[in-house]
Amino acid sequence: MTNEEPLNGFTGFARRKPGFVPASVSVGRTPVTPASSAIGARSAAAGQSAATAQSTEEAFSDQGYRGRFAQGGDVRSTFDGSSSASGGGSAFGGGHSASSGSQPMFGGNQSAFGGSQSYPFSPASVNSVAKGALKFARDTERDAAGALHFDPEKLRTIPDVDRRWSWVEVDLSAIRHNVMEYRRRLARSTRLMAIVKADAYGHGAVQVARTALNSGAEWLGVATVNEAIKLREALVNAPILILSEPPATAAPLLLAYKITPAVYTPEFAIAYAETADAFGIRAPYHLAVNTGMNRIGVRYDQVIEFMTQIGFHRALELTGVFTHFATADAAETLDFQIQAKRFIEAVSALRASGINPGIVHAANTAAGARFGDVHFDMTRLGISLYGLHASSETYGLLDLRPAMSVHARITDTRTVAVGEGVSYGLEYRSPGSVKICTIPVGYADGLRHELSGLTDVIVDGRRCRQVGQICMDMCMFEVDMRIYGTRRRLDPQIGDEVLLVGRQGDAEITLDEMAATLGTINYEMACGFGLRLPKVYK
Repeated sequence: MTNEEPLNGFTGFARRKPGFVPASVSVGRTPVTPASSAIGARSAAAGQSAATAQSTEEAFSDQGYRGRFAQGGDVRSTFDGSSSASGGGSAFGGGHSASSGSQPMFGGNQSAFGGSQSYPFSPASVNSVAKGALKFARDTERDAAGALHFDPEKLRTIPDVDRRWSWVEVDLSAIRHNVMEYRRRLARSTRLMAIVKADAYGHGAVQVARTALNSGAEWLGVATVNEAIKLREALVNAPILILSEPPATAAPLLLAYKITPAVYTPEFAIAYAETADAFGIRAPYHLAVNTGMNRIGVRYDQVIEFMTQIGFHRALELTGVFTHFATADAAETLDFQIQAKRFIEAVSALRASGINPGIVHAANTAAGARFGDVHFDMTRLGISLYGLHASSETYGLLDLRPAMSVHARITDTRTVAVGEGVSYGLEYRSPGSVKICTIPVGYADGLRHELSGLTDVIVDGRRCRQVGQICMDMCMFEVDMRIYGTRRRLDPQIGDEVLLVGRQGDAEITLDEMAATLGTINYEMACGFGLRLPKVYK
């Protein structure tokens, strides 16, 4: 062993011991106890009385552990006092012990865990678990040391919901319904762009994109180059528009993956065109027009000047013009009308100058639902694609079905005495007669910390109050164990399913409800839950 070898901080040893195998490379070579050597056999008297404490240490070392397999002995001797491969005494106390002559390590002729009790885990349960685990072995043949090997490919088949008991469920039939519901408001000639940026608002971009395209959408809208590439690599071939201008250094990716960018600066436009010209291909783009939101785009009254600056390049190809409304979801429509008027003027100026604007689009979700005069050649369906309303102004206009629900299973239950606290700060104190249940969902999963004590979960069709501070990866809720008249008493157990967002029977918790509590928008809540939780599609 060299001095340059890194410290093994995990085990606490200053240097790695001989035979040490890091956890990062243990897959495929971790020794597994043979079924014939199941833990829990009774101890048998035999062995050497002259063994030292060093033999006990060896029993726990990687070398000693594997050595017993190599000698063909019964590994049970290491744990419960059965005869060892060498015929010596057991580490935990058989007929003879290294530490006390004829006495076992922990006293008399008892087993390591006292009296005539067997090892805490019964052989039947261990064998049952082992039998199920063996399906993840690379093969059925053991090596010379008696070890099986895990198969990485088989391990990958363990679903995410069996790795951690929390997940997002996405109803693709709801996505399909929402596209068709929105589509029926459009003229037959009007195209529909499905906005699938931010991993489809947390719903999963690839699956949502495919469903939307199969339900009536023709275009896809994203926010970043990588979002577009992810769709292309999933063999989604529909036209894709990046709704903002990427860095010029991304031009080769745009052209290679056939991704249309928004353009609003001369520097990017020329760099993009030069890259395309070098490859002998065209550089299609959509011109972004700033009509009042003042976020991106060429100012509405400067579009002709801008086109003069870039229009000389033979590779550039204007295939669309668009703007974005800042107040289409507001009750007051004056600012919306001003933006719409400016956009129409900009498009008219392009046409008057002999420039074909290509596909003209401006309507976002709210504008498309409320104002038919701005549908133009294409509308963009965003938040309502996922069954959520852009604002209260669209409630009576669209029949939407929420696609996202958030689920978890209980990982711990306990009764907490009166006055005992729960979670960080112990801000919640038990009133007594309640069961505290833990689920593996926290603020890193989108359940915002600010919701602590202000939201509920649904258990068996009944709302239960979340209590204590929401942790990064977990939170707790209480179940009242008292009986009131004819009300059915809940008694949740570990493994029972809990709903954090969605409907179960007459009980419902919505993203809108959470957003209202926090003073934010449903967009943010949906994106948050989709960041870390695995997605299950139905």
